[in-house]
This record gives sequence, C-alpha cells and structure tokens, in this order.
Amino acid sequence: MNSSSSVSALPGKAPHAHSSVWAANLLRTRIAEGELLPGDKLSEQSLAESLGLSRNTLRESFTLLDSELIITRIPNRGVFVASPDADDVREIYAVRRTIEPACLAWGPELDVEQLSQIIDEARAGLAAGDIPRMANANQAFHQELVRSSDSSLVQELMGRVLARMRLVFHAMSDAPDFHSHYVEQNAQLVKLLGEGKRAEAATAMRSYLDKAEAELLEHIDAASA
Repeated sequence: MNSSSSVSALPGKAPHAHSSVWAANLLRTRIAEGELLPGDKLSEQSLAESLGLSRNTLRESFTLLDSELIITRIPNRGVFVASPDADDVREIYAVRRTIEPACLAWGPELDVEQLSQIIDEARAGLAAGDIPRMANANQAFHQELVRSSDSSLVQELMGRVLARMRLVFHAMSDAPDFHSHYVEQNAQLVKLLGEGKRAEAATAMRSYLDKAEAELLEHIDAASA
C-alpha cells in the first residue's frame, strides 16, 4: 500500500473554526481528482502537521470520510483510502440514476458550451491514448452536469459520490477501453442537449448508467473470482 507522503505537503491551513470539515473537503477533493488512490495510507501525523491541525481535529475529519465510505479504518494498522466493492458500485449508481438524469432534464444552469469543451478534452485524451486524461474529463463532465442543478446540497452530495467513483474507476485501470467508449456516449448526450432534446438526453443517461454499472460489476466479479 502507498503512504500519504504525496499529501503530507498539502497546501494551505484550516481557514476557520470548522477545521475538521475543511480538512475532510480537502481530502475528498484529492480523492475525486485521483491524487489519492485505493489503499493509500493516510498518515495522521504528517497530515496533521501539513494542514496545521491537531490530531483530534484530523480524527474528526476521518470520521466524516469514514461515514461516507471514502476511507477505511483498520485497527492497529491505520487509516486508508477505501477500495470499493460491488455493493459500493450498486449504491453509487443508485444515487447517480436519481441525480444525473434529473439534471439533464431540468437543471436550470445547464451549460452546453462548457460540456462541449469537456468533450473536446476527452477526445484529445482518447487520441493520445491518455487514460488519466480521459478519466479526468469524465469526472469533469459529470461534475458539470450536476453543477447545472444550481443546488449546493446536490453538488455536495455528488462531490461525495464522485470521490467514491474515482476509487471505483481505479479498479478499471487494467481495462483501458472502459473510459474510451464513454467519450462518444458523453458526446452524444451533448448533441441531444444542443438540439434541445433534454428529455431524450435524460433517458439516454439512464441507459448509459445501467450499462456502466453492469460493466463495473462484471469486472469486479471477475477480479474476485
């Protein structure tokens, strides 16, 4: 397992009294951005020193992330970034099927131009055979969809889901085609949106998520066999 040396020098200090929430948000973002991977150990001492927090405050942050199933506490061993299993995938996709199609259908701040730019970035990653670039663009695409809800609560929930999704996607690192065939599916959603066909896009998204979930579950089952 990797250590948390990569985050021991995280920038910034807790800006206000709610330090534990701030630190949890920071670590969650690092996970969602792929900077922390499943199995990475989070060193309490180095993180507390880097973030200018007491260990007790950092433990409160870990409690928040543990409740979201983003980290795992192992007695006598420490705190680790979680490695999602099949049940996690089912839960994640249940949430996504509720939120993302609704944003496509009704999100008041939908920005088709911004989504198109993300597609351009994903296609550039595909052309270069750059899987992390495609994965980052995919995360950005779904994050932008949820931003269209214009709801801070929905975006906060999706931030947690995206962090867990990044951990799930890491399990597909040995399946390079996983991200590539979703590039054009995302592009098709943007095409429908550009034509004003929001209901059709929402329906397509539900089918898209069903297929992605099935593919992930199949891969996880094969890996554990």
